[in-house]
Amino acid sequence: MRYTIPTLAVLTLLATGCVSKRKYVSATSTAERLRADSTALANETKALNSQLYGLQDYAKLTAEELEQRQKELTATQAELKAKAQRMDELDRRLQAQSDAMSSLRKKVSDALVNFKAEDLTVSMKDGKVYVSLSEQLLFASGSAKVDPKGAEALGKLAEVLRANADISVMVEGHTDTIPIRTSNFKDNWDLSTARATSIVRLLTATYSVPSQRVQASGRGEFVPVATNATSEGRAKNRRTEIILVPKLDELFEMVGSGTAPTTTEPK
Repeated sequence: MRYTIPTLAVLTLLATGCVSKRKYVSATSTAERLRADSTALANETKALNSQLYGLQDYAKLTAEELEQRQKELTATQAELKAKAQRMDELDRRLQAQSDAMSSLRKKVSDALVNFKAEDLTVSMKDGKVYVSLSEQLLFASGSAKVDPKGAEALGKLAEVLRANADISVMVEGHTDTIPIRTSNFKDNWDLSTARATSIVRLLTATYSVPSQRVQASGRGEFVPVATNATSEGRAKNRRTEIILVPKLDELFEMVGSGTAPTTTEPK
């Protein structure tokens, strides 16, 4: 029995989206327990086989004991097989999900190929696709109004999003550490949230991405990707990240429950 995707893939994929911490811990604990149980059952099966078919032990067994040992062995083998099938099915679905997100990353990259690399990057991490857009592409300094060039990029991205209905969209605004206080924005929290909200409105109202699939959040200055000690680092930190999250309902249900695997293809 061989698993093609390590347990880490279960942990990282199920950590996405809005899954609560309590449910996430429960699900990942179940996945680890399944693997531990499979190992324990395999050892138990080996021991029962040894007891049942070892010449010395075999001679000592009565007919009733022999029948009982055979029943125990059969039951253990059936349980081990069921657990192995469940983990194989989970691995298969995880691989299919990973392949789908890799394909999505390529589609997004192709759609945004005409924009400068310093203004826009597309990457994949923990089973999610990250589209990072610079302040220079999207906004004037201290503004939450999306510039025409930024709106064009968002329109290209929206085409991909509309064609992939199972993908949720998280829009995160980020700033550098230089304080802002204007008549429009109280602080960097306020600015980053307003920028994320502006992008969400554009994606939904202008480009027809379903509103229930999109959420906005402001992260302020607290999730930097570079040092704030230099102008170059601060420029990298002033960004908006659009995170594409796969639908994980079936994977979560499969890991978090004790039901047997099915042959239904992942949605």
